Amino acid sequence: MNLADMLCYADIQQLSSIASTYDCKCNGHSKNELIQSILSKVNRKDVFEREVGALSTEHIRFLNSIVFDSRDLFSLEELIARARQSNFGPAGEERNPRDMISSFKHRGWLFNGYSHTTKYLFQFPHDLKKRFMETMGRTLGQNLMYADTPAVYRDEQKLIVDDIANVLHYIYHHEVVLTSDGSIYKRHLLQLLDRLAVKEEPVPKGGWRFGYGRKYRDLPNRLSLIYDYCYYHDLIAEQPGLLVLTDKGTNNVLGGKREDLSQVYRFWLKLYKGPIPNLHSLVYWIGKLATDWVSAGSLGSALCPLIRPFYYDSSDSIFDQRILQMMMHLGLIRIGEDEEAGKTVAFTKLGVSIVSGTYLADEEAIPMTVPDEFDNPVFP
Repeated sequence: MNLADMLCYADIQQLSSIASTYDCKCNGHSKNELIQSILSKVNRKDVFEREVGALSTEHIRFLNSIVFDSRDLFSLEELIARARQSNFGPAGEERNPRDMISSFKHRGWLFNGYSHTTKYLFQFPHDLKKRFMETMGRTLGQNLMYADTPAVYRDEQKLIVDDIANVLHYIYHHEVVLTSDGSIYKRHLLQLLDRLAVKEEPVPKGGWRFGYGRKYRDLPNRLSLIYDYCYYHDLIAEQPGLLVLTDKGTNNVLGGKREDLSQVYRFWLKLYKGPIPNLHSLVYWIGKLATDWVSAGSLGSALCPLIRPFYYDSSDSIFDQRILQMMMHLGLIRIGEDEEAGKTVAFTKLGVSIVSGTYLADEEAIPMTVPDEFDNPVFP
């Protein structure tokens, strides 16, 4: 429902609270006058932008998490969890999550359901979601530094799909031996890396490494994603001492089948959504703000405040290594270098077609298993 509909179902107490927030001058005993006065104020662009502009970073994170959720109804427990998750970083203060929820009710941005089954749930007006995204897009884009098209840039397009096929072909034609801890022997790994269209260096043995997925300790980030994709899609199987193709993987090789890039992107969202809960919205904002070549530094300055650190990954490293770098590997963005702007990025037409219409619910995320040595997370 839109704001006007929700105001009609709201009780006069909430209407009076909203009217007070917007300093409405009307008969506080008339529900109709309250509704008309609130709509008159909220529908004004300057009033709405002033309210959004006055929000703290924590409130912006909270609002962002709601706007990018396709569901219509939220429980109080869900909202409290989102409010707590939004409170982090040097600028954060210990805020009462219920106060944050109440402030949104006072602004007319959250309403209780109106039926017997939804009266203990909360909903956000559909039309305000669109207005918030437009306003936040303008705010995030205010200090971006744009650049000319670089002479040289990296654009991997559908190479990750080709390399999934290359991995399956290698396993089909070779006996890939696994060590006692389940990692690929170095000789096989070097041969496999050499066959891929995008070159990566093997992970140094004995060094400390943090990452996402099942194989981040043993494999470089891109190959780790490919390996996990094949594993979770039942294309490969780990037997004692041996990595083999499943029947499905074998049929793909013999039939020359290529994976759908949109499914690889969807899998990346599932794998990375655990440590980066608002990943979907961050991809959206990158697509919105990087339609032309833009400085990665200025883009990071705008978006890093929305990113919660994860154990030993800072907001900056998550943005640069876990998001931008992987989006390039997926063909969603190009990465170049500019003399003045430094590292620059631009969304691709392929990226627009892949990302548009893709939504991933929270429960679809692959659970993140954190090793024992990371039991003491480091947050700012």
